[in-house]
Amino acid sequence: MYAFGPTCGSREGIVRQNFGFSERQKIHSTPRISKFQAFSFDLGEVGERGRGTPPAAGMASNFSFPEMSPAQIAEALHNYGLAPTPNLRADDIANPQPDLLPAVFSAFLNPTGDDGENQQLGFQALAALDNPEHHVEALRVLRLHRKVKAFLESIQFPGFTLRDLIRPDPRRVLQVLSALVNYLYYREEKLALLQPIINQFPNSHDRRIELKAKIAEHQKAIEDHELAAQMEEPMVLKLQEEVNSLKLKLVDYNKQQLALRAKANSINEKKEEKLRKISEADFELMKLAEENLKLRSKIVQSPEKLQAYEKLSKHFSKIQALQEQVTAAKTLEKEVKARKAKISDESVTVMALDAKIVEWDRKAREMDERAKAKMKERDQIIADENQKLAALRSEAEWKLQRFQLREREVEETLAKAAKLCADADSVSIAAAEEQQRIYAKFQEIGQAFNIDKDNFSTILDQVDEVSKETVERFGRQDAETFDASTALKR
Repeated sequence: MYAFGPTCGSREGIVRQNFGFSERQKIHSTPRISKFQAFSFDLGEVGERGRGTPPAAGMASNFSFPEMSPAQIAEALHNYGLAPTPNLRADDIANPQPDLLPAVFSAFLNPTGDDGENQQLGFQALAALDNPEHHVEALRVLRLHRKVKAFLESIQFPGFTLRDLIRPDPRRVLQVLSALVNYLYYREEKLALLQPIINQFPNSHDRRIELKAKIAEHQKAIEDHELAAQMEEPMVLKLQEEVNSLKLKLVDYNKQQLALRAKANSINEKKEEKLRKISEADFELMKLAEENLKLRSKIVQSPEKLQAYEKLSKHFSKIQALQEQVTAAKTLEKEVKARKAKISDESVTVMALDAKIVEWDRKAREMDERAKAKMKERDQIIADENQKLAALRSEAEWKLQRFQLREREVEETLAKAAKLCADADSVSIAAAEEQQRIYAKFQEIGQAFNIDKDNFSTILDQVDEVSKETVERFGRQDAETFDASTALKR
């Protein structure tokens, strides 16, 4: 007979288990329940559990491993939903097939059906195997054997081999399935003990699911905002680059405009200088014309008049030179007008560029304002979500404190139970010592009895010798009587 642990008082008898929770038990349990799933063994506890009957909620916490009948095992597998087929019978367990234990433990260890046994092999395994597709079933069986062995060893059922899984012996199958069914009964008992604590928070699981859904929804909204900001970031960067390039062009156009203005100022200065010279030349021309008229009116046939005529000729040549200068000034004035027209055209172009720059600046400011609004909206949403998360976290911490308080109460109860078990162990040890002392006393009495018996045999031998002498002395008749009495004594 196998057991799931030492006596109740030992620390080795408490083992944490996380195997084989069905979906129904997961819904009605909390993550802290597995801390109290302890297994211990009491040699005196067989009773109803030895017959495979599930324990009541108020029974003792000791756990033993009695072997069950095939009918009891089949009924328990059907009750817990672990039967490989709907028509599983006791004969199928008494005469097991090779696929019985793999099917039962697959349903127990992987209640959702997604066992992950068909996972792909690593590169090292692929390199070690010539044809990996031929070893898929063998690898699945080996993985299942490793899980089943770990589970059975955790409940103090050692020695489970690969032969027990693929080539089952009827006796061994009964032992393994009895261990599994007793574990299920014991787990159901512990869950029933913790059910009042769970009933105090009937909607905790739904509330937890709702809070997780809200957190996931808020996180998704935050991620969507961040994704939208990231998607708009290239457009913002592109607009920023365009604005920077336009600013550089604006600086270049401003430099060109300043150069053109300086050039126009220099041309205007030259023009004013030429106009001043033209006005002076016109004034001198008018004076010379007046003098010429005066001199012509005074022309006479005399050497003085000839000298005057020569002077007039010289003045006339000067006037022609001045007229040429005036013509050149007019040509320069036309060039200045053309330059002014060109400058006006460039000014129109610069004004158009200024309008574009203003428009791009407006667009850049709008994009900056939109980006700031988006950032502000995102910060507001993040702040709201952080506030909600803080509220949820405080609520979860409060519930966690309540659970911890309940946990401490349960731990204190378990400590009291362990103390009572330790007291029971000490009493049983004292009783065993008293029994050994009584047995030793009985051995002493037996030895004394044997010694007295040996002494009595020696006395009888001496009596026999005396009787023989008496027979020889008193005769055969008295000897026969004496022999009869001796036989009666023996």
